[in-house]
Amino acid sequence: MTTNREAYEAVIGLEVHTHLLTHSKIFCGCSTTFGAGPNENVCPICMGMPGVLPVLNRRVVELAIRTGLAAHCTIAPYSIFDRKSYFYPDLPKGYQISQYETPICKGGYIDLPPTENGETRRVRLTRIHIEEDAGKNIHGDSASLVDFNRSGVPLIEIVSEPDLRSAEDAGAYLRQLRAILRYVDASDGKMEEGSFRCDCNVSVRKRGATEYGVRTEIKNLNSFRFVEDAIEYEVDRQIAIVESGGRVAQETHLWDPARKETRPMRSKEYANDYRYFPEPDLPPLVVPVEMVDQVRASMPELPADRKARYVREGLTEYEAGVLIADRDVADYFEATLPGLKNRKAAANWVMTEVLRVARDSDKPFVEAVPPAAEVGALLQMVEAQKISLNAAKTAFAAMVKSGKGADATVAELGLAQVSDESAIAAAIDKILASEPEKVAEYRAGRDKLFGFFVGAAMKAMGGKANPKVINEILRAKLAG
Repeated sequence: MTTNREAYEAVIGLEVHTHLLTHSKIFCGCSTTFGAGPNENVCPICMGMPGVLPVLNRRVVELAIRTGLAAHCTIAPYSIFDRKSYFYPDLPKGYQISQYETPICKGGYIDLPPTENGETRRVRLTRIHIEEDAGKNIHGDSASLVDFNRSGVPLIEIVSEPDLRSAEDAGAYLRQLRAILRYVDASDGKMEEGSFRCDCNVSVRKRGATEYGVRTEIKNLNSFRFVEDAIEYEVDRQIAIVESGGRVAQETHLWDPARKETRPMRSKEYANDYRYFPEPDLPPLVVPVEMVDQVRASMPELPADRKARYVREGLTEYEAGVLIADRDVADYFEATLPGLKNRKAAANWVMTEVLRVARDSDKPFVEAVPPAAEVGALLQMVEAQKISLNAAKTAFAAMVKSGKGADATVAELGLAQVSDESAIAAAIDKILASEPEKVAEYRAGRDKLFGFFVGAAMKAMGGKANPKVINEILRAKLAG
């Protein structure tokens, strides 16, 4: 659809629901393990049976605090849980235990990576609150079934202010938020498993206007591309409505990735539609200052801090940004460094060879690539001129397939570089003796022939000779 985009501004706020990395559910001892058979990880509490009482999982509170500290929030010393009432088959109690007026984390912000022209952008947060997940409806041809394994899995909802102005910025915000959650071990951020989901609130207004337009909520987007595509479509849809003289309805939409369009699901609810009231079966949540201090002391280095350190240590902004985008990759890079002198060479190797293997594999990153220590050992051989860079690439490809270490692979493939000066000199003498005319041409000023002699010497040595030694001996002999 073609619209007058330049005359309008998008206003976007995001609500992210992410599963917390706990072994058990928020109010019972059932497992949170993904992939179990339907209704295997359930009990009377998470199934909403009459007469059962919830008991709060302490680890949920700790992970919510970790996220809040990483996002520069204020941690509330006192908060309460609320009942959010709505009727849907995947909600067995008929209400969801959540937080409304008193969330555990208030305020805060997420800084986006600088733009190409160095512009910095900050997205303010409204709140982060704790709640339980619902079950999952499974629709068939003749019936709809409900799997309650996910019911009661602990969530935090991270609500941004409407500070985003483009689909691209929304994607950047989500990637930054997901990286933070993974760095602090609050969530695995696996969108394909539903543990990181996003609702987008989108409206448009004329450029220069200060009042917000009527917003549409797009529910349960589980990939960065879907978020960006849905926002692009929705902005164009709303502009077309406004320009034709219509009014945007406050609705909840679903994204149809096949048709690449949003479709109305229901009219948008207001807070009073959920009839929030304090959860009578749970006491107020009191967070002692000592608990917050303990969590703060256990916090790891955050992505922005790690990136700044990498730049101070000699990497470019781009290199640092690629490496810190995923904690597993950044940890891997640092594990290759002991014993190496050239950090940039290690960074380039991880960004090219290692990430290429990871992208081509359907395994998790740490299982798809050779151990970082073995890659470090391989790069040390290159630094010590024991093997060439091409030989290192050959060895690395073999290591990926065999799982063997660097030393064993190099020895098995016979990739060790020959630095024996007498052997290299003897090979060069034979080459020069067999090419007297080219020697004469080189000495007469045809410098480009030097490459011919290097190639011939390398071929004579089976590609294993040390290029530096070849160059030094050749120059000395040709000068004579």
